[in-house]
Amino acid sequence: MNFPKVDKGTSEIIIGVIGPDALINQIKETLKSFPNFTPIFCTVTPATVVTDVAKELMDDVDVLMFTEYHLYYLAKQLLDFSIPVHYIPLMGTGLYRSLFLIKNNYEWKQLSIDTIDEKYVQQILFELNEQSYDYNIFHSGNSHVMISDIIDFHMQNHTENQAIPLTGIQDVSKKLIEMNVPHEWVTPTHQDITVSLERALLATRTRQNKESQIVFGLIDIDHFQQVTEKYPSEHDVQLLKLQIQQMLLDYIKQLDGHLINLGGEEYSFITTRGIFERETRGYKFIPLLQDSKSKIGITLSIGVGFGSSAAEAGNHARLALRQSKGLGGNVCYIVREDRSVLGPVDITTHTQYERYDLSITDAQLLDKAGKAGMSATYMTKLMARVSRYKKYDYTAQELASTLKITVRSAHRILLKWMDAELVDIIGEEKVTHKGRPRRIYRLSFIVEEEKAE
Repeated sequence: MNFPKVDKGTSEIIIGVIGPDALINQIKETLKSFPNFTPIFCTVTPATVVTDVAKELMDDVDVLMFTEYHLYYLAKQLLDFSIPVHYIPLMGTGLYRSLFLIKNNYEWKQLSIDTIDEKYVQQILFELNEQSYDYNIFHSGNSHVMISDIIDFHMQNHTENQAIPLTGIQDVSKKLIEMNVPHEWVTPTHQDITVSLERALLATRTRQNKESQIVFGLIDIDHFQQVTEKYPSEHDVQLLKLQIQQMLLDYIKQLDGHLINLGGEEYSFITTRGIFERETRGYKFIPLLQDSKSKIGITLSIGVGFGSSAAEAGNHARLALRQSKGLGGNVCYIVREDRSVLGPVDITTHTQYERYDLSITDAQLLDKAGKAGMSATYMTKLMARVSRYKKYDYTAQELASTLKITVRSAHRILLKWMDAELVDIIGEEKVTHKGRPRRIYRLSFIVEEEKAE
């Protein structure tokens, strides 16, 4: 099996994910919240030799993650791993969900259980205040457990005791469905996967090496001159500055960092990457942005830079600050070692990240961007935001919603792009029998750029 090769010199941590198709799709969604991971996925079937897959992946990744315990158990028994290896345990909200469904959907009080730790089953049954359930646990005596053995175990318990199978294996679930046996396939929830990925992240050698890496940050008060004009005296302005500085000091203290007033409305701070990632919950949470707005009435632009040296981190922080200011402020962006941009980092934990490189090298595309009045930075940001949705055909109304601008602005931008030959009109959309048809535009410059890659 040939896996895509990933450059280990990048700032990401490469994680290999091994599991059945349904769980692979589930973990792909959760991984969107882990910008440090570059995943390589391997979908297994009953015919897959798991040890061969794991052995092949081992040299190309920093950490391995099995989505099912029995795959992890088999691989650990037969291989000596030189990298951290993890699995997603069925011990949290996923197990709770399955036991709750059994409690509500079935009258039987007998369970047959595989690949799930007995103590977690006992704990959740206790929390459900359910003491009347009895259960049998499948115990494997060796590393070569066959799926057919687990199915026979469940069928015997179901036939003799009307037991409800509780399985952590998709192949077992599929077979029980074919045999019309009521059961529950225990799958991890988003929360379970998140916890497991966090553990994998902390375990990688790459991650450990980056724990002490210098992080340089720049904080700029948005429209500070306009803010100070609202205050009647210089004394009030000075009090405002003291209030701002105290708030920044309190926040940087949480980062175990050092704050420096650069004069005027700009500050810098220094901390370490490990602390910054933990306090921001993996670049998803910066309460300072909300606190400054709600408590003082100001907004901040924050730029954070990573680098192999303090000078490099400082240069990247300045580039990141430009991204934040360019978006209108009240946001934070990060520029990493490879000059890729990550953001926005804000208090909205469900926001998907934009990730893009700082430069476009296609001279023809740059020339067209210039004709449309777009900088290379804005164009790359736009491409990241639009291509994230894998949708390239838009009406002006849809583009306005995607870019979070007014419909009028979207119309104006599209006219400029048409003049610069960046978009094509591919059709019309009729809204109502009385309404004027809406033009549908194809963002051909994004399509062409992605094909080129």
